[in-house]
Amino acid sequence: MEAFPLFVMSIKYLKEHLLKAVVNQNVGINEADIVYVLTIPAIWDDNAKRFMRDAAVAAGIDTSRLKLALEPECASIWCETLNTGTKDAVMVQGAQYMVVDLGGGTADISAHERKPDGSLKEIHKASGGPWGGIYVDENYMNMLKELFGDKAFTDLRKTEMSDYFDISREFEHKKRSFDPDKIKQITVRMSASLRDLAEKYSSKSLEERIGSLQVRENAITTRGKDKLRIDSTIVQSWFKKPIDLLIQHIKSLLAEPKMKSIQTVILVGGFGESPYVQERMRNEILGIKLIVPACAGLAVLKGAVRFGHNPAIVSSRIMKYTYGTAVFDYFDEKKHPKEKRVRLNGKWRVPNCFSVYVRVNEEVRVDQQVTRKSIPTSEISHTPVYRTTQENPEYTTDPGCELLGTIELENRKDIPLEQQSIENTFMFGDTELLFKKTNNGRESYMTFQCFK
Repeated sequence: MEAFPLFVMSIKYLKEHLLKAVVNQNVGINEADIVYVLTIPAIWDDNAKRFMRDAAVAAGIDTSRLKLALEPECASIWCETLNTGTKDAVMVQGAQYMVVDLGGGTADISAHERKPDGSLKEIHKASGGPWGGIYVDENYMNMLKELFGDKAFTDLRKTEMSDYFDISREFEHKKRSFDPDKIKQITVRMSASLRDLAEKYSSKSLEERIGSLQVRENAITTRGKDKLRIDSTIVQSWFKKPIDLLIQHIKSLLAEPKMKSIQTVILVGGFGESPYVQERMRNEILGIKLIVPACAGLAVLKGAVRFGHNPAIVSSRIMKYTYGTAVFDYFDEKKHPKEKRVRLNGKWRVPNCFSVYVRVNEEVRVDQQVTRKSIPTSEISHTPVYRTTQENPEYTTDPGCELLGTIELENRKDIPLEQQSIENTFMFGDTELLFKKTNNGRESYMTFQCFK
């Protein structure tokens, strides 16, 4: 099944659940009074953000009452309300700190500075990677497949879905509370149906299958018919890769000159509640104070509510890409190769030149706009919009340049083209990129490439 309808159904269910709860509580709120805030990872690109907005609109949410909020920013906003130690780390004028949102799928990392007016300024573009808790789950599930067999595990998911979810939920609890300093072994419950399916497909006993694993003796043992006891060293090995990559990335960020003043890291997200993850970060990221707020898994949700009431609390962000459009430039023999020039209306021009509106790592205000004017040359104007991680791209055909979308505008037919003026406007700094084209009252917005 495609992802889009799944997102639509999920958002629609959450919306209906909310409205039912509002009616049951009889609090006198009309649906038209509600502003919806969807939280998204800060590392998501423009197409993913547009995907989420379109899914929410398809689920029946009014686009004018919908805000997308970046999850590390929400966590940062929520930390303003917490105890004195946490509040002091984020509320003092000039305070700089890093927020690590460690959830199920990704680690999402932002760095902020508190401005004199109390708003937040992003000081480093958002970054992160696939280092969330599901990779620990994956290692655990792979071990179960080795023990009980792929066929048995596949059948369990098809015929005993509730048992499969029970296994997943129990391990989620064990994973979040895992602390090798206090726990030398973890005990997990196995469903009888999984064991029965394993016996159906294999003549070996569970103990024999455990013996065939590449682990030391007694590292995994059975307890009764429905439990496994697993040594903490094996559990730690499941955490190793994602946490190694996370810590390595955080260290590389803190080594950058613009991050030298950061002495506080705030860890939030469900996976961030793990004592083992916290211990490794404290032991391996030296010179940094690690703050884990109470109920770290809910920090983003609670901060999103505050963001919905005051989106202007974030005053500027750092661009992750260089954005611009493809244009015909006048040929300049000092900077353009002759083989790129073409004859157009009697003059030498160069196609596919990258006209930059904003550059990667540039700080932009949340209300910042960049407008450029041009004269149309045809009845319908097409403007392709590009992005790249290069700071100074020359051509939209350069390696790394990506077509983000296209904007199309039908020009006036009752006025000569040479007397018309088109305005191309990029609106930067908000959680979503907006690009529009206007001509004498006519207006058009960019169509993202993934939705064409």
